[in-house]
Amino acid sequence: MIKATYDRVRNTTPDSINREIENKTQQNIRYYSNQNERVIKSRIKELDKEWDIERVLALNASLFALTGIILGATLNKKWLMLPVVVTSFLAQHAVQGWCPPLPLFRKMGYRTRKEIDQERFALVENLEERKSLG
Repeated sequence: MIKATYDRVRNTTPDSINREIENKTQQNIRYYSNQNERVIKSRIKELDKEWDIERVLALNASLFALTGIILGATLNKKWLMLPVVVTSFLAQHAVQGWCPPLPLFRKMGYRTRKEIDQERFALVENLEERKSLG
């Protein structure tokens, strides 16, 4: 059975980077939980629009593949190796949850959908608690 994307990405990301992402998420939760309702709702909207690691990898792969095809068709056929390499990375990610650009994007702070949703759900829960208290 193939593990969920969240687990595969986290399992192939160095612990130090996972901790950085977890710490940033917890800092965000603490900070926004102490803000007024308008600010929290604005943050939730930002989280709804945040790109997860899967979306970033898909865009990265498609842009590099398209670039390789265009350069291969117009400049030199050797550029056609670029889409071969990029799509093999994407296939590797689909199977293993890892590919060469993944550590870079994780270091840049891109999160899995589950990591984003953890922050979102904590803030939604905070708003619901406030409503129930009065």
